[in-house]
Amino acid sequence: MKRKLLCGLWALISACALSNAQEFKLNPSGYFQNGGVDVMAFDDIYPEGHQGGVCIIMHGNRVATNGDIRLEQTPGQWQPVPAQRSRKVDVSANAIVANLSYPDSSRHLTGFNPMIYPDLQFNYTVTVRGVGGSVEIIVDLDRPIPEEFIGKVGFNFELFPGSLFGKPWIMDDQTGIFPQQPNGPAISIPSNHRHAGNYLPESVNEDKKADILQLVGSGYSPIVADDLIAEPYAEGYSFTIRPDDPYNRFTIKSDSEKLKLYDGRMNHNNGWFVVRTDIPAGVTKGAIKWTITPNTVKDWLYKPVVQTSQLGYHPAQPKLAVIELDKRDQPQVKAELYSVTPQGEKLVKSIDLKSWGAFLRYNYLKADFSDIKEEGLYLIRYGASISSVFRIAKNIYDRGVWQPVLEYFLPVQMCHMRVNEKYRVWHNFCHLDDARMAPALNHIDGYSQGMSTLTHFNPGDIVPGLNIGGWHDAGDFDLRVESQSGEAYILALAYESFGQKYDATAIDFHTRVTEIHQPDGKPDMLQQVENGALSVVGAYRSLGRLYRGIICNDLRQYVLLGDAGAMTDNIPGNKDDRWVFTEDNPSRELSTAAHLAAVSRVLKGFNDTLSVQSLQTARTLFDITRDEPKATSSRIHAAVELLITTGDAKYKNYLLKECAYIQEHIKDLGWIIARADQQIGNSDFSSAIRKSLQNLSAEFEKQRTETPYGIPYRPHIWGAGWDIQAFGFRQYFLSKSYPDLFDADYVFNALNFVLGCHPGSNTASFASGVGAKSATVGYGLNRADWSYIPGGVISGTALIRPDFPELLTFPYLWQQTEYVLGGGSSHYMFLVLAAQQLLNK
Repeated sequence: MKRKLLCGLWALISACALSNAQEFKLNPSGYFQNGGVDVMAFDDIYPEGHQGGVCIIMHGNRVATNGDIRLEQTPGQWQPVPAQRSRKVDVSANAIVANLSYPDSSRHLTGFNPMIYPDLQFNYTVTVRGVGGSVEIIVDLDRPIPEEFIGKVGFNFELFPGSLFGKPWIMDDQTGIFPQQPNGPAISIPSNHRHAGNYLPESVNEDKKADILQLVGSGYSPIVADDLIAEPYAEGYSFTIRPDDPYNRFTIKSDSEKLKLYDGRMNHNNGWFVVRTDIPAGVTKGAIKWTITPNTVKDWLYKPVVQTSQLGYHPAQPKLAVIELDKRDQPQVKAELYSVTPQGEKLVKSIDLKSWGAFLRYNYLKADFSDIKEEGLYLIRYGASISSVFRIAKNIYDRGVWQPVLEYFLPVQMCHMRVNEKYRVWHNFCHLDDARMAPALNHIDGYSQGMSTLTHFNPGDIVPGLNIGGWHDAGDFDLRVESQSGEAYILALAYESFGQKYDATAIDFHTRVTEIHQPDGKPDMLQQVENGALSVVGAYRSLGRLYRGIICNDLRQYVLLGDAGAMTDNIPGNKDDRWVFTEDNPSRELSTAAHLAAVSRVLKGFNDTLSVQSLQTARTLFDITRDEPKATSSRIHAAVELLITTGDAKYKNYLLKECAYIQEHIKDLGWIIARADQQIGNSDFSSAIRKSLQNLSAEFEKQRTETPYGIPYRPHIWGAGWDIQAFGFRQYFLSKSYPDLFDADYVFNALNFVLGCHPGSNTASFASGVGAKSATVGYGLNRADWSYIPGGVISGTALIRPDFPELLTFPYLWQQTEYVLGGGSSHYMFLVLAAQQLLNK
């Protein structure tokens, strides 16, 4: 009776609300829209990263996602996800219909991050339909759930925790506040991995499969973490989130089975709050039926966002503010530029706005104030919207802009060291027990080793010489060869291009101690190049081939947050030692040869022994790596760097022979060959390359117009910031070698994008600690503390498909806030130094 009364009351409230509500209708982009509320369904492709299933965006904020069938109450990134077979938008029925199934055999014990799928097979359909001011979700199964999995299969909906801490909820007649931290009690649930399925074809080699026992490990394991979860905060049939806030309030009603509110952070630190309904025994048709009613604020419009560099501008550089508007908004014709003086704000000028047009879900205006040269503090107002305060100054890039990469980020990431900053220990001595030879198997995070790539070391053997040099991958502590050599390469080119001898850090590879903000008389940039080369070259000399990388041997180690010194005991020869993997990968081997050839140039006269060893390794890799069509671009890259380093005619002759290939792949190779064209000194070759570069310049001019930012924005999963920085890095070399074909605007546009002029309402600088507002909650080693590493550069604004740019303040979304090695921060530093050089010449 109580349930009927509650459901009746809910229906009455809903009816009253709907009498004044608009309706959820499918829009041309293929999702439901009702005023300022959007409901997407199965547009996105990354449920393990909280991007998938049914998703709700309310008045400019994504509040819930991953509405779908899951096999755990509070799954994490390692738990099984369904295979999406099809998605249909039915305009006549005002519905989206998705067909999905378990298992996804392509991910069972295989792939980049293998999952363990239980012996459970079923197909299902999720129908999402707009019904007045609500959205109805119906799940139909093709067969009942087997008895042993009752309680393990249900429809989940994940609530973004970052905006819910301290906020209220109502479940029927129960109330609560979303807590800052997960709270007990915990309950024990039998884990699905006990019922592992067998979905791999017999043709799959043993070394292509993951070892279940290794994945599961002992004690707590992220892959079986669902065996201990938080007891639900509440159960009921009607659940309202944020009843206090009309902009974020929505209600979920379940027709038959109860809703349960879980805290997914109990068993996964990066979990979200979860609303779930279990699928009961014996049902197929209408196994789940939810009605979701978001509150729509009448006449709501997205508040215009004024996007500028959070740092500011050099007087001589182009200065363009981008203003982002709701497509329904009536644009104004002017913005106002104010100087910020000791007496307050002073109007400098009114700026005529130019309409750029539509991009993603917004319209854009552009305000050009390049004519302003006077140094000082400024801001831009557009109606009630205001930019951050920024500077115009000749010394804008001189202090605290690129330096934090060298002062903080790279030292903090150094492996096999203790890293101190005065009173603070960033991390203690770590991984001095590196490493043992990995067995032949598919591991995690893309690490896989076959029998053919094993060296003279047997699986389990201690490989000497691996416990020096290198940087932790920013989120995961592993050392990938492309991250290590790539980072050293970018730093080497930066040192060659700009000659910065900045010294703020003491690095001692003998005592294994790094002291931040304690100069030692050596250029920090060269010491960091040295750090990368020590790892890559040392491993090569020990193994007789390049490593794929060094990584934890089990998931329990891999997910550690905090002090890297706690990951192992630093004593070699026991079970906590990391594993070293090798691989047969000609492209990567030749790219590494290119990197080491450049490294050898800058280390000459600084560490002559390591310089010689780097060049020897580069030459050897070029000579012994087998030819393979897909590795040709990497071989050309290696030949260019070896030619610049040695002047050896054999590399020049190889490049001349590959002229047609270079022309065909000029988009990837243009910036590389541009640096060697003069040294090659062949007029026919130069003429052919120049013709291709003219076509490339025209292509880039088209790309410039793709977005209002003068640079392509094409995110896949991760935010596009890293790719945009790499694009700007390459453009610098093109503009230096061919200034008549390529201008430097791409360098400035890429830098401004990173520093805050990018899509979405969060205009923070991607460079942590740089600018008036920056990403000070980052996905780094200290992410559990909601903290950041200065100079780390996050991946940046991601795309919630099909058209919502998002940058959340949340430490556990790697695709938005992760730091990275082998680009990222070093590319950002390069861009700043390039801008500084170009503007002060």
